[in-house]
Amino acid sequence: QVQLVDSGGGLVQAGGSLRLSCAASGRTFSIYRMGWFRQAPGKEREFVVGIPWSGGRTLYADSVKGRFTISKDNAKNTVNLQMNSLKPEDTAVYYCTADPRYGGLSDEYIYWGQGTQVTVSS
Repeated sequence: QVQLVDSGGGLVQAGGSLRLSCAASGRTFSIYRMGWFRQAPGKEREFVVGIPWSGGRTLYADSVKGRFTISKDNAKNTVNLQMNSLKPEDTAVYYCTADPRYGGLSDEYIYWGQGTQVTVSS
């Protein structure tokens, strides 16, 4: 089992920035990939970004490419999401995810954080 605690959400004006953090615990040695998803009210959950835990190319959704940056610290078992140039359409609950299985970075994930609310005002 892997436990994920995500944090860092809040209210920000359009054009502003936020930094989300995700702390992993438990069987972290088993993690193969991590990522962030989001879900806006009345919409389906969508993939935001994924990263291989041992290193490699990241994958960003087109909607956030060039504005969001994912980073990881394997020693601290943390993953961060720096979000710049935020738009009202970025408003959603953001979830940190992890999975021990080999697979695509935007595929299904087993482990999920509790979610953190990001609200971008216009």
